[in-house]
Amino acid sequence: MTAQHVVFIGAAGEMCRVAIERFARADGDWRLTLCDIRPEILHPLVKRLPAGRATVRKLDLYDRTALLEVVTGASLVVLGAGPYIRTSEPVISACLEAGVPYLDFDDDVESTQHALSLDERAREAGIPIYVGCGASPGMSNVMAVDAANELDTVETIELGWVVGDERPNVGRAVLEHLMHIAAGDCLTWEHGGPVVHESYVETGVLPMGGGLGETLLYETAHPEPVTLPRRYPQAERIRCLGGLDPMPFNGLARGLGLAVQDGRLTVDEAVDYIQEVLHNRFTDTRGLRHALSGMVGQIRRGEMAPGEMAAFLAKSALRRTYEWRGGLLAKVTGTRDGRPATAVRRTPISGPKLYMVNSMGGLTGTATAAFMVLALDETGKRSGSFAPEEWAEPEAFYTALERVGTPRREIVESLC
Repeated sequence: MTAQHVVFIGAAGEMCRVAIERFARADGDWRLTLCDIRPEILHPLVKRLPAGRATVRKLDLYDRTALLEVVTGASLVVLGAGPYIRTSEPVISACLEAGVPYLDFDDDVESTQHALSLDERAREAGIPIYVGCGASPGMSNVMAVDAANELDTVETIELGWVVGDERPNVGRAVLEHLMHIAAGDCLTWEHGGPVVHESYVETGVLPMGGGLGETLLYETAHPEPVTLPRRYPQAERIRCLGGLDPMPFNGLARGLGLAVQDGRLTVDEAVDYIQEVLHNRFTDTRGLRHALSGMVGQIRRGEMAPGEMAAFLAKSALRRTYEWRGGLLAKVTGTRDGRPATAVRRTPISGPKLYMVNSMGGLTGTATAAFMVLALDETGKRSGSFAPEEWAEPEAFYTALERVGTPRREIVESLC
């Protein structure tokens, strides 16, 4: 049997490197081509993979000729380069032309909508376009389906995510996405239809696992409330709530996001400032002013106590960080046997020493590897554009997580 050829584009990204390493643990005969504009970053990774399994190639994904050459004949193309609002269109277009399956972990609404709008073209090309196959969106969508399957009717779906303190290891694309969701329009689902809110304004409290407990989170502009109504059109409300741990990081992000929205900072300037904070440098007083404004706003709204802000600033000044805590949750309300009922799925534990729920990259990359396993298992079985909840069945996904090395105790627990 010929080995299945998997092409990774943007392979040097932190999350994509995790996806590659975890995917290589799965049973199967794979041949991996790792492409990036910075191929030198990938050589240490290749040394950790089975000998002869992977090759490295330099690629500018905006070079149409080179892109077509590298994807042609692939069993699956995985896009790990962000931000997806800029990168997904050229890669999906090349996959459609070459007739090869595509998968990403896109967490931007606009590019997700574009990918799903290509359903007819994907059917004509005879390929699947799997969009949003990461943690949130991705695993969170599957958990929502798992919870909803307990109920007879679905009234509300709330997705929750928390990302812990990852100083200093956060890439620019991730921070650009954070600025994109920290202010501005938030397309969500309310009163049985799509509505636009202001991102990071409305809040909710969810019983997060991983040692977090009841956690205040912010409504964020994420794809889940855009894609899940395709499966649950009768739902009254579907929203995505997210947050950063510790709490003052949310105010920092909100303050900078508002400054970008109002034209007082560019996205690059805001990201530059956050990178200073991540590296415990505090020379940019303009960025600091906007960050402090966001944190003071949290105090005024009662979202955190003044002491939390003071402790965060003092700890940061001393170049100390917090132990990583985070995870995912899906809470679904509706009816069972004619009575009101609630079902919850969440990641149960978190921490820097765990396999999957140890960082944003660990959680996203491991989930992506599991989606890849499922996609390759079903080669040739479907065509069109798909969000995770439309093709990945919960138990099959959880099993795929185990196939890429995840201990079952880290994957999911149920609350009723």
